[in-house]
Amino acid sequence: MSAANATAGSPPLTVDALRCEGLTKAFQGVHAVNGAAFEVPEGKITALIGPNGAGKTTVVNILSGAMSSDSGRVFLGDTEITNWPAYKIARQGLLRTFQLSRELGGLTVLENLLAAPAVQAGDSLVNVLFRPGLVRRQERENAERALELLEVYRLYRHRDTRARELSGGQKKLLEIARAVMASPKLLLLDEPMAGVNPALIEVIGEYILDLKRSGVTVMMIEHNLGIVEKICDHVVVLAEGRTLATGSMSELRSNTAVVSAYLGEVINAGAAH
Repeated sequence: MSAANATAGSPPLTVDALRCEGLTKAFQGVHAVNGAAFEVPEGKITALIGPNGAGKTTVVNILSGAMSSDSGRVFLGDTEITNWPAYKIARQGLLRTFQLSRELGGLTVLENLLAAPAVQAGDSLVNVLFRPGLVRRQERENAERALELLEVYRLYRHRDTRARELSGGQKKLLEIARAVMASPKLLLLDEPMAGVNPALIEVIGEYILDLKRSGVTVMMIEHNLGIVEKICDHVVVLAEGRTLATGSMSELRSNTAVVSAYLGEVINAGAAH
């Protein structure tokens, strides 16, 4: 079973999957984000790149509801979600992972996935008392789906392992699998390749392509420009909290502003791999 099949059924958004306008965020008077504006095309993989300190993670935190903006607007499809709480945004289908994995370490790998769906029949005392058949049926379906995903993401044999005991690369895979378990429409990945070995980078890249094939829109922060060149359809460059440029990697390599702000030799070296 492929990751694409595992995520089938997520309804595509009918307009640009996401757009933000004039986002700003300051910390003690210093702007981490300063007027960022860009769109994330539906059904595509978009990379968010830029030098350290460009505001990339702050932008993702704002988009996902982990942090509020000082000004600006965010739209998920045609719905404005500016400064909505994270749980409410997640229920709209926008989910995210973290650069440093945030697994539920005391739970098993399987339990991490079972906890992922936002709305479960067993959360309601009324259902537990008066509709136990519904609760059992959904629990069975969730368990089947979780085991399928663990097979896809090469974690099945670790299903009963405490999540804290996984390797760094396995935790990255668990983060992605857990997000997929929640049936995202749009998935924000914060440096999914960071700290993993080169072989696993290629594997994660294929999983992300599978998500795209299944209709999930992806935006990823990534410093590995080789993988950006290989799998991303669209690239947004941030510098000093502003959107410096957007386009394909080939277009950006010929953009003098991007070359100047984001170490042109790094871009060219990444494209060569």
